[in-house]
Amino acid sequence: MSKLFVNVHDKKGKINKEIYGHFSEHLGRCIYEGLYVGENSKIPNTNGMRNDVVQALKEMKIPVLRWPGGCFADEYHWKDGIGPKENRKKMINTHWGGVVEDNSFGTHEFMELCRQLECEPYINGNVGSGTVQEMSEWVEYLTFEGVSPMADLRKKNGNEEAWKVKYFGVGNESWGCGGNMTPEHYANEYRRYQTFCRNYADNKLYKIACGANVDDYNWTEGVMKVAGNFMDGLSLHYYTIPGEFWTGKGAATGFNEKDWYITLKKTLKMEELIYRHGAIMDQYDPEKKVGLIVDEWGTWFDVEVGTNPGFLYQQNTMRDALVAGINLNIFNKNCDRVKMANIAQLVNVLQSVILTEGEKMILTPTYHVFNMYKNHQDATLVESHIDTENIGVEEENQVPNLHESVSVDAEGRINVTINNLSISDGYDIEGIFIEKEIKTVKATILTNEMGAYNTFDEPEIVKAQEFKDFKITGKGIDFKIPKCSVIHFVIE
Repeated sequence: MSKLFVNVHDKKGKINKEIYGHFSEHLGRCIYEGLYVGENSKIPNTNGMRNDVVQALKEMKIPVLRWPGGCFADEYHWKDGIGPKENRKKMINTHWGGVVEDNSFGTHEFMELCRQLECEPYINGNVGSGTVQEMSEWVEYLTFEGVSPMADLRKKNGNEEAWKVKYFGVGNESWGCGGNMTPEHYANEYRRYQTFCRNYADNKLYKIACGANVDDYNWTEGVMKVAGNFMDGLSLHYYTIPGEFWTGKGAATGFNEKDWYITLKKTLKMEELIYRHGAIMDQYDPEKKVGLIVDEWGTWFDVEVGTNPGFLYQQNTMRDALVAGINLNIFNKNCDRVKMANIAQLVNVLQSVILTEGEKMILTPTYHVFNMYKNHQDATLVESHIDTENIGVEEENQVPNLHESVSVDAEGRINVTINNLSISDGYDIEGIFIEKEIKTVKATILTNEMGAYNTFDEPEIVKAQEFKDFKITGKGIDFKIPKCSVIHFVIE
């Protein structure tokens, strides 16, 4: 029997709600058809936003949404997406599918979406092909209440009052699609651009610099050395790809046992990346004032057969659910440095929480994990440890069989999230809660075969259900966690 130790008296830090954030890019059917269908659509909507999608995301308590990209951000010129829609410039989306972008979803529409979702907007500005003036004027347009050309333009376009915008990214993937810059060059550009991103009245920007791609520790070193004192956050991008990025990433469905463990092994690398990038950040920021912002993460597989390769549409199985559970546990346990994370992407792209097809909508296994984990938002991380053993079909791709994190929320409820990474074995677990008497327990489980997923014809093959296979003991709780599963306990 494995032992789970929990000490609720040993508090480790606050789990920012923004760790449970999301990302929406002008890519494939994420914005158009997924989130936004327009006011004249037959699909029920409010100001163009799909009612069913908005309601599902509110239920999940989406805390923050990143937009407009991604690579798209560094070719996006915000003034093309304001004013009467019939006058907005059309452009080719050169990064994603070569389709026409008509800019019918722009700044006002995004802020309306965030209003409906009741979430914080995270806007990514254009360093790659934009100017300091363009970025400065966007911040002014969004957040300045007084008399100015940009404030007057916003009022002319229908918003008398300024919006509140906290999170602002200065460039995206500047080491690649955002400009192919060196870290030193980007750091100096960042210093220049962020200078003119003003704080108007009581709107204080949390400025996020472009961080590293995966394990490019030289980038983190260079940017922190030159610009560390000018930022609030530094981003990190890491995708879980079982194959090779350029030659075949692997299928989203129909995979085998070996693929399962390779994928989970690769997703566990997130812990190492946070530790090593964090160690470099500590040299320049020992008080951890600069947050690590993992604003692109998740699985990236080959697209579904018959779909546009540039749309990055993939199915979502129990394997994705375990990837989500593992990463969210890792972010929780590193909440002293990780202040935000944004899974890619929200709807119909990569590891989505929702898929749509016309009027139909389905919730993916990843959605259910986020919904189960939502009680961790703004809770206090506490000390926990679980006994593990290595499992897998190949020694080099073995993973620990169990993975957990524990928090205490504002009402004193203990939230335990635990994952069973095995596709063949369940495990008996003795939960020991140090100096804590357990009175009530409620639990939810997501489990199925490793390749199970929801379809538009069968939308509830994988869904969260009540879990009852536990008993309260004098030490805590004993339970058996089934194979291939994610469990959330609420304990009082």
